Amino acid sequence: MEASNLDQLKAQAQVLIPYYKALVAEIGKERAIEISSKAMNDFYCNIGQQINMFYPGSPIEKISALTPFYATDNALEYQEFKKTPDVYEYKVTACQYAEYYKELGEPELGYLFVCGGDFTIAEGINPDLELTRKQTIMQGAENCDFCYKMK
Repeated sequence: MEASNLDQLKAQAQVLIPYYKALVAEIGKERAIEISSKAMNDFYCNIGQQINMFYPGSPIEKISALTPFYATDNALEYQEFKKTPDVYEYKVTACQYAEYYKELGEPELGYLFVCGGDFTIAEGINPDLELTRKQTIMQGAENCDFCYKMK
């Protein structure tokens, strides 16, 4: 049996959080964030490139096919608002990824390690796929508002 995306995230957090804290202790928070952001962006951009190679369809079709994957095992509750060839809009109203990082007392790191990757996944899929998001549950908002569109 393969681990769900949420289970994989939990396992990753058990490694990433202590590693990040060790970096902070050695080189300071600002530099640790800079290094961690770059590493996570590279990681998520690679995921986007893999999605681009292996998922059929347009960039919008690819990104909209991923949302149910990330929602597997009730990890997300979301509501779609617009799905056209050039735009995909939805809101996440419940997020177990955010709940997990909040339970750990690390929502800031949850944003760094999880939510921040959404932008570079889109870039990896297609440089002309743009994500606009004004808020996230991880950062304390009521919902996450996603709008993917082709430039």
